[in-house]
Amino acid sequence: MTTPGDGTPGDNTPRGGTPGSGTSRGTGTGTADERRPALLVLDLINEIVHEDGKYAADGYYAQARERGVVERAAQAIARARAADIPVIYVVVGFSPDYREWTPDSPVFAKAKDDGRLVLGTWATRVHDALKPEPGEPVIVKHRVSPFHGTDLAARLRDRRIDTLLLTGVSTELVVLATAQGAHDRDYAVHVLEDATLAGDEEIHTAALKILARVADVTTVAAALPATA
Repeated sequence: MTTPGDGTPGDNTPRGGTPGSGTSRGTGTGTADERRPALLVLDLINEIVHEDGKYAADGYYAQARERGVVERAAQAIARARAADIPVIYVVVGFSPDYREWTPDSPVFAKAKDDGRLVLGTWATRVHDALKPEPGEPVIVKHRVSPFHGTDLAARLRDRRIDTLLLTGVSTELVVLATAQGAHDRDYAVHVLEDATLAGDEEIHTAALKILARVADVTTVAAALPATA
C-alpha cells in the first residue's frame, strides 16, 4: 500500500496488550487481560490538525489546541508502545491528479479545487508530535471509513486483533465510521474521547452520544493506564 510519507507497512507479528477498561463485546471470548488490542490513529495529519493546514480554519486546529488532543493522542501512542500494543496509522488523501476523488462527496468536495489532501506532501503526513516509528503501518484511504478500499481488516486479522482503541479527527466522520464498521465486524471498540475532536464542541459531543451506542467511550488514562 502506498504511504504518504512517514511510516511503512509493518510486519504481521501479533503483539499483546490490554485496554485499561473492562471487558466488552468483540471477536474474543476471554477477559480483558486476554484481549489483543490495537491503537488506531485516524487522520491526525498536518492538513487537519496543524495550524498551517488548509482545514485549520474549519475549527479543527482550534479544537485540537484548546482540548489538547494532539498531546493526549501522543500520550496514547506512547502508552500503547510501552504496553506492546500495535499502533496503526490511517491517513486520508488523494493522488496529485485526484483520480480517487469523487465530486459527489460533501466531505471532500473542496479538496480538489483547493489542492487539499495530496498524498506524498506535507499535508498528508502525520503530525510531527505523533510520527510513526519504523515498522508501524500507515494505511492510506480515499474515503471516510478506513475499512473502505484498504487492507486494514486484513492487517487486523493477521495480528489476531480483537479490540480497537480509537483516536483521531473528526469524531463524527472517521471515528464514527471506524467504530460502526468495527462493531459490525465484531471488534470491541473503545473511543478515547480526549484524543478525538470535531470542528466544534457541539458536533463532537453529539457524535459521542451516537458512538456510545456501538462503543465504550472512555479516556486515554482509563484505556491505557500508565505503567510503573
